[in-house]
Amino acid sequence: MAFLSQLNLQEILQTLSVLQWVPVYIFLGAIPIILIPYFLVFTKFWMVSVLALAWLAYDWNTHSQGGRRSAWVRNWTIWKYFRNYFPVMLVKTHDLSPRQNYIIASHPHGILPYGIFINFATETTGFARIFPAITPYIATLEGIFWIPIVREYVMSMGVCPVSELALKYLLTQKGSGNAVVIVVGGAAEALLCHPGASTVFLKQRKGFVKVALKTGAYLVPSYSFGQNEVHNQETFPEGTWKRFFQKTLQNTFKKILGLNFCTFHGRGLIRGSWGFLPFNHPITTVVGEPLPIPRIKKPNKETVDKYHALYINALRKLFDEHKVQYGLSETQELTIV
Repeated sequence: MAFLSQLNLQEILQTLSVLQWVPVYIFLGAIPIILIPYFLVFTKFWMVSVLALAWLAYDWNTHSQGGRRSAWVRNWTIWKYFRNYFPVMLVKTHDLSPRQNYIIASHPHGILPYGIFINFATETTGFARIFPAITPYIATLEGIFWIPIVREYVMSMGVCPVSELALKYLLTQKGSGNAVVIVVGGAAEALLCHPGASTVFLKQRKGFVKVALKTGAYLVPSYSFGQNEVHNQETFPEGTWKRFFQKTLQNTFKKILGLNFCTFHGRGLIRGSWGFLPFNHPITTVVGEPLPIPRIKKPNKETVDKYHALYINALRKLFDEHKVQYGLSETQELTIV
């Protein structure tokens, strides 16, 4: 009985750890949320708002120069429960030399990038142990860093803007042993994420290759197997009222909130029930072999295309070598759009 009680407590804590993260991740990307601190200046809380905004102005460059990461935050116990909820695992296939800098291109985005967050923004899967002397940074939308207090929270986990300014600083002016994680497909890729699907938005995404060439950072493919399995997503048939309503919501969310609207669901607070929490399905992020990239100050289109093609081949190889081991069939192919 004591064992059952302990088991139930573990499940409750795991569920709560994910429950607190999902709304935070979704709403932090919404434009109106970003504007709240600025509107407060017209209320009775104007002094708090002015002080917060003054600090933001004074500290403006910090988030583009590596931020203020905290080993304490990255090792919070809550991330252990988050990891065990799925569970999430990080797998290394090749060493990363601390004498070099890297861009770890991560696929797929998923409805929400649970595996990417846990593996690279926390230490609960042992990144520092698996890749010694390598410092990871997750690149995300610049707007998050416009919110006082919130920017401190995300910087503490090693999150940085995905801007060229921030990427170049980390990859050329902060020494070696830095690895910037970029979810290349971005939020747009979330619309392609369905259980059983292995589709990545990559064919026209070449900006990360251009940054790699300008900085000489090696490109490292990574794929999170199971990330598409933790939510069910509905895409209604064209010509139906449901599809019309769905597309209207997608366009509205994109214009007003800056978000891609996905019609998805998962499990509820109790296993077997319906809700928006992710299913308890393993997510394994496999980090592949570094692709050496020359440093070219002004790479031309042909050079960018060449290394983009080489990267795609490296990603396909990584996917094919590990797909069966992590739950996919031998015939499953990686689709690149």
